[in-house]
Amino acid sequence: MQLVRQKGNNSQQGHRYAAGPRGRFGVAVAALLVAALGTACGSGDSGPDKAAKAKAAEAGAAGALSAAEKAKAAQQARVVAAKKWGLRKTPLAAPPAPKQKPEIHTRDGFEVEDQEEYPNVFTTVPTEDKVVFLTIDDGSEKDPEFLKMMQELKIPYTAFLSDYVVRDNYPYFKQMQAAGVTLNNHTLNHRYMPGLSYEQQREEICGQQDTIQKQFGKRPTLFRPPYGNYNQDTLRAAKSCGIKAVPLWNAEAFTNRMDYREWDRDLHPGDIILTHFRGKEDWKGTMPDMIRHVMKTVTDKGYAVARLEDYL
Repeated sequence: MQLVRQKGNNSQQGHRYAAGPRGRFGVAVAALLVAALGTACGSGDSGPDKAAKAKAAEAGAAGALSAAEKAKAAQQARVVAAKKWGLRKTPLAAPPAPKQKPEIHTRDGFEVEDQEEYPNVFTTVPTEDKVVFLTIDDGSEKDPEFLKMMQELKIPYTAFLSDYVVRDNYPYFKQMQAAGVTLNNHTLNHRYMPGLSYEQQREEICGQQDTIQKQFGKRPTLFRPPYGNYNQDTLRAAKSCGIKAVPLWNAEAFTNRMDYREWDRDLHPGDIILTHFRGKEDWKGTMPDMIRHVMKTVTDKGYAVARLEDYL
């Protein structure tokens, strides 16, 4: 993980479902129903109005019970999936997406000249929720078991794709997109951006914007420069191509370890985790092995994995 932080025009860089047994929940719902009916009876209503209110109360109670049962079933399915995929603990469920998005600014030391004119560059999303965000770069490894694992475990993640390693199998990433994963920009050819002219950088970024839109139907708003290296021209080019934000990372995941940017070598609320589409040719393990290690670390520390786009 390259950590380059220079100013100017140089390179820069939940939780288990806790509802009680069905019987106890049913008693609570029944109590609410009785209270609702009692209110209707004591209000002086009669005839059709009384019957309508009673019917509405019954429908509300049935709906609440149905939602609770669905949530319980979903969590039970996740428990089963965790065992199937070799996770020692079931991943914690992320809280609902915040109604108000956090205000994000460029991280101190990561600015370029006139930074306020360009997309913000950040490694952590400001939040008090005990969540982290999983992001995966490039697209070299296309392991079908990884897609199954992530879909069955319901673990959200964000992909940053480079076309030179993706173009041989667009359908793989279409499956990913169909499962709810956002596909973002990691340039056409994964080149060292500060070594290129403004025009060359713009070609790398805008070219990948065009490719993703053509192949997957949606133009990205997030961009991650290769190696985390960028300069003012990079951000200027990104903005001209429609990029709104530049998420980097605060931790990097491998099959057997986590690397951290901060001095305390730990996770923090809102941290962005980087990993890559890699297999046994590059790692001592598979992508499912990497996810097992990541989720052990994240879950042991009491964090849930949330969807990055929900906070941006």
